[in-house]
Amino acid sequence: MTTGPTTSHENARNGRVAMWCVLLVVGMAGMSYAAVPLYRMFCQATGFAGTTQRVAKPSDVMVDRVVTVRFDANVGPALAWRFEPIQRTIDVKLGENALIYYRASNTADHPITATASFNVYPDTVGAYFNKVQCFCFTEQTLQPGESIDMPVSFYVDPAMATDKDGMLVRYITLSYTFHAVDKPRQSAAAPTAGAGPGGT
Repeated sequence: MTTGPTTSHENARNGRVAMWCVLLVVGMAGMSYAAVPLYRMFCQATGFAGTTQRVAKPSDVMVDRVVTVRFDANVGPALAWRFEPIQRTIDVKLGENALIYYRASNTADHPITATASFNVYPDTVGAYFNKVQCFCFTEQTLQPGESIDMPVSFYVDPAMATDKDGMLVRYITLSYTFHAVDKPRQSAAAPTAGAGPGGT
């Protein structure tokens, strides 16, 4: 049995199928591209996977419940830095504003820019661990042999005391891992011409 020539109706139908296939591929590519920032926004909003919160101002409420915060430091395998907390632990009340420092040193013979990823453990604490200031908010560039002390200003939300899981927490670990950056972001403002070290 032979078939006749393709009708215009069949051509139109095939064209629509092809168009939907192209749209599907484009849509899947777009969702893949958006998945990382959307996942990051979800984690920051919910504290999922130990993601800490970023807040604009210090706490103004404190309750008489103490937790011990431990500080952990790591570097990626390709990063020639030493990185460590200046103090290993601190006892804080819920809602108490705390300021601690990490120290990073560039052991290479060339400038290196790096950025820090972070989380807290237990994971359930992420929604209550609030950072006011942190070196992890921006990329860090160290010259050869340079060392820098970097602050972290934070508090643990007093609301954790009423959370069915949070009320059992006595110890919190705040962990950072620095990773090398291949293409550092450009500074928003160029240095002032002729300004020496420490110039503004």
